[in-house]
Amino acid sequence: MTPADLSRCVVRAVRCAVADGELAAGAAAPERVVVERTRPGGVGDYATPVAFQVAKAAGCPPRDVAGVLARRLGAEPGIERVEVTGAGFLNFVLPAPSAPAVIADAVMRDLVIRDVCRGAGRALTADESRSGPGERRLRERVVRQSILRLLHVQGGVSECALPAVPATAPPVALPAAAATPAAPVGDPPIAAAAVPATAAAAATPAAPVGDPPIAAAAAPPNVPPTAPAAVPHTAAAAVPPTAPPAAPPAARPADLPVAPVARPADLPVAPVARRDGDVVARYGADAARWAMLAVPARETPSFSDVLLVQGEASEVFRVRYAHARSRALLRNAAQLGFRPEPGDVDDAPALLRLLADHPLVLEAAAHHRAPERLTRHLVELADALLDFQYRVLPQGDEKPSAAHRARLALAEAAGTVLAGGLTLLGMDAPERL
Repeated sequence: MTPADLSRCVVRAVRCAVADGELAAGAAAPERVVVERTRPGGVGDYATPVAFQVAKAAGCPPRDVAGVLARRLGAEPGIERVEVTGAGFLNFVLPAPSAPAVIADAVMRDLVIRDVCRGAGRALTADESRSGPGERRLRERVVRQSILRLLHVQGGVSECALPAVPATAPPVALPAAAATPAAPVGDPPIAAAAVPATAAAAATPAAPVGDPPIAAAAAPPNVPPTAPAAVPHTAAAAVPPTAPPAAPPAARPADLPVAPVARPADLPVAPVARRDGDVVARYGADAARWAMLAVPARETPSFSDVLLVQGEASEVFRVRYAHARSRALLRNAAQLGFRPEPGDVDDAPALLRLLADHPLVLEAAAHHRAPERLTRHLVELADALLDFQYRVLPQGDEKPSAAHRARLALAEAAGTVLAGGLTLLGMDAPERL
């Protein structure tokens, strides 16, 4: 049970309670239910204030609404216990995340990100062709592009969901970033739980189409050139040659939460300070993007020489380095004669929790138009992976065991999630660093 699954369960419980007469007929289920980590004073893993949203229309106290929902949600598979605290907060106790389930979700979600980001890139290209890319200020373009990708991944959204960027800004262009190096011949393809055909594709993140010029990464040499790219069952199917020109809109992935598509009243974006000058030329495209997206859009981004540091002081370096380390572990394991196989992992609770939280982070970042939430999550995930990496490979005279293969699969999944997150931010994820 992921946080995103939990959010959908709550919405379904409200609807069923209304249909069965336990709540007043006027109590409509909210379009979006906020599920977040339990705060001090709460119980369990996650909490939601949904009872307060429903209580007014239901005509009863929030605690009574929470009691009705708690009885229903307590019977849901994947939820151990539901408790009501305070004036009506629902608190959920979930089983410890399962490594195989987290790995399978990470791989499938990465495929959806890769597929949907291509569509988002096409939308951005069409949008910029109307007003000209040089007419937008640099940070407005970067923030807008990242938000559009996040919204597309949450189920697709029209370009009109974001306000137009003023066309009076001075022309600023992003130079091309270095192409992502292709995986060397002989690197093991990425193994995935229940998705073997698509596993190798998930290893290398696709360069976002439609961004300022960034060279796309070459396909890994170990993928047969004739093999068609696998698309998950939730992605929109290609239109057959005999289909009419007006094709229906792409289907929303069923396993992802829906982000609201209402047009926001305003999206204020603070520009790069004049004192910082040409930040792309000084710090590089990826580091400049990270600095522009790591703070809320309304705040002026901060640039310093830390962005150039190839060490733990730099957050962007740690995230990209953690991805590269996950790929290096796969190469080293291949040299030792074993491959990743999903299985239970008992010594990585922090890493498992962060991977399980990733869908909720993506949903919240899209809903709040806040890419900085994703950057913070990627930093935490990278730090957890860098701490976990030393337990992945056999030490000394140890022989590779099922535990090593399971840990390798978990490290691989964490690297895949990091690659997908960097793709949503418009950055590349190097195989070697």
